[in-house]
Amino acid sequence: MLKLGLETESLHLWLQNKRMDIFGFIETAHELGLDGVQINIIKDFGLDEKWGALGSASDEHLRKIRKMLYDYRMYIELDMRNLDYDRIMEVLEVANKLGVEIIRSYIPIKPSKTIKSDTGAEGAYDFAKVRCDFDETSYTEGIEKLRRVLPLLKKYRIKLALENHEYETSEELVNVVKKIDSPWVGLLYDFGNSMMAWEEPVKAAENMAPYCFSTHFKDHIIIEEPNDKYGYVVCGVPAGEGNIDLKTCFDIMMEKSSLTRINIENCYPYCAQFKRSVGTGGVTELGKGAFTIRKHPYDYNIIKPAQYYYPQEISNELLEKMLIDQMEGVKTTVKYLKALRDQYTNK
Repeated sequence: MLKLGLETESLHLWLQNKRMDIFGFIETAHELGLDGVQINIIKDFGLDEKWGALGSASDEHLRKIRKMLYDYRMYIELDMRNLDYDRIMEVLEVANKLGVEIIRSYIPIKPSKTIKSDTGAEGAYDFAKVRCDFDETSYTEGIEKLRRVLPLLKKYRIKLALENHEYETSEELVNVVKKIDSPWVGLLYDFGNSMMAWEEPVKAAENMAPYCFSTHFKDHIIIEEPNDKYGYVVCGVPAGEGNIDLKTCFDIMMEKSSLTRINIENCYPYCAQFKRSVGTGGVTELGKGAFTIRKHPYDYNIIKPAQYYYPQEISNELLEKMLIDQMEGVKTTVKYLKALRDQYTNK
C-alpha cells in the first residue's frame, strides 16, 4: 500500500519554539498512523544552524534516530537546499547513516530586478507590466552543479529530487531533468508551490509526475494583501479547506508516476509571495480555480499574512493559538490524505 509521511515544516512552530524535538516529531508522526518522516535540514529560528530540524549530525544522535525509525518501521527522507558540492557530500554522508533513499533540494535561483509599473500610483502595479523573474543563468549553473554531484549520488545509491520551489515552472524542471538524463536525479512535486509561478497545480502534476521521486502534499488559497506588490499572496491551509484540486493531483501522481510514498508538508500557518511574472505558468488572472480569492484565516488587524510564519514576533498569546491551529491542521490533512488513498485503493 502507498506509504504516507510527514515533513517537519508541517509542525515548524512546534520545532522552532522548542515544544518538540526531532524525536517528538517522529513520535507524533507515528501516533498519527503515518509511515515515515521527511526532515528539513535548513537552519531557521530556533533550529540548529547547520542541521535544522534534525538537531545534530553526531553519530550518537543519528543512531538514536535510526533506531527509533527502525522500531516504528518508518522511512526517512531529508530536505536540503542548493546544490553546492561540499554540502551535498556531507548531507549524503548523514543520509547514508540514517538509511535515507531520497533527498530533496532545489536549484538556487538568482532573481532579476523587479520592475514596477508606470501607473503612477504608489504601490500600484499593472499585472501586465510587473516582472519578478530570475536570472536565466540559474538553470545553466544548476545543471553544471548537478552533473558534478552525480558520482556522489551513484556512490551512496541515494536519489536527488528537485522541487518546484516557488520560482520554477514544471516545464522548466522537466527540461533540467531531461538534460541531466540520470536515474539519480528526478523531481519532487509540491502540490502548491506552482501557484507562486502562476501555474495551476493540476498542470504541474501532469508534467512532473513521470519524473517524480517524492512529494509535498498541501493545500493553498489566495488572500488579499494590500502591502504586497500584487495585492494578493498565496496562503497555506489544511487539506480540503483550500482551492487546489487535491484529488485530481493525487490521482495523477498515482496513475503517471512510480511513487510509493506521499509526504505531507502542511504549510499552515504560512503565506508566500508570487515569484514570477503574471502568466509565466499559464495563469493570467486571479479569481478562478486554484487562484480563487478567499477570506483571511486570521484577523488582518491582529496579524498580517507575512507574519503568519513567526507569530511569536506578535505575541505569546497568538503563538499559543497558532500552535494549536497548526497541530489541528496537520490532523485534518492526515485524515484527508488517508481518505484519498483509501478512495483510490478501493475504486
